[in-house]
Amino acid sequence: MADLTTTYLGLQLKNPIVASSSPLMQKVDTIKRLEDAGAAAIVLHSLFEEQIMQESNLLDHYLNYGTESYWEALSFFPEQTSYLIGADAYVEHIRKVKAAVQIPVIASLNGVSTGGWLKYAQRIEQAGADALELNMYYLAAEPNQTSADVEAMYLELVRVLRASISIPLAVKLGAEFTSFAHFAKQLDQIGVNGIVLFNRFYQPDFDLEQLEVVPGLDLSQSYELRARLRWVAILYGRLRADLAITGGVHTATDVLKCMMAGARVAMMASALLERGPAHIRTVLTDLVEWMDKHEYESIRQMQGSMSQKSVAYPAAFERANYVKVLQSFRPAI
Repeated sequence: MADLTTTYLGLQLKNPIVASSSPLMQKVDTIKRLEDAGAAAIVLHSLFEEQIMQESNLLDHYLNYGTESYWEALSFFPEQTSYLIGADAYVEHIRKVKAAVQIPVIASLNGVSTGGWLKYAQRIEQAGADALELNMYYLAAEPNQTSADVEAMYLELVRVLRASISIPLAVKLGAEFTSFAHFAKQLDQIGVNGIVLFNRFYQPDFDLEQLEVVPGLDLSQSYELRARLRWVAILYGRLRADLAITGGVHTATDVLKCMMAGARVAMMASALLERGPAHIRTVLTDLVEWMDKHEYESIRQMQGSMSQKSVAYPAAFERANYVKVLQSFRPAI
């Protein structure tokens, strides 16, 4: 049978399928089901910078409210166990998950600025997380803020975080960069262990009856894989950091494309939310069947085989292909 093993962030994985960050990660029993179905690793749901700061400020407010009024106020302090904030509960969740499963557990922090909230990265490491994924989502809506300002903010955050922990660090990014390859190289030079492509930003919609702006969450589709494949194929072999693809991975065919582009792992979230943890087992069965049929002995054998540096027509990933596609299109009418 084909060898499905791969490595990611220095971790030895039994196959390239990683269950990505999603609401499925909030329950230990569900994570165990993902492991039983064949997930090689899991990325926990995110702990948000805003969540930590808001809860910490609220706790500070109540611990200090009225303390200068009269000395008896000290007796109104709650017991420490009664104000376990969400951030602390997240750290405890890591401990419980690590005790329940054998596969690597990657924690997730979501934020964009440096500050006291980053101390939780060290607590996450102490809780036993095998790696940390920094998920950076920032909408540059201020007209006076330049793209260089945004990139500098991101890079400073990664530098601080990289210096504060010793476990592997991956950075999950969106595609909204003027020169994505250059930015990825800067992250690589800082010493990140992995780059995850790409975030899916949830866009608001308009409710025309209520005249309200409403949140919208649409699960991914396989066609969204194309932008990820393109950039992984371009970056493959140019960075020391491992590359991972997330967004649009639903089938064994999708996983194979990710591997051939040069990804170390393919991450699934939407497909598992739609079809449940058992879907991983189906994908793995189809993956092995395809590899045996096409005489591939291992995942490593195919990784990067269709990257820009490996294909006969590398310009297919750049502007030349854009021109060719537009010129060759013929409308049906």
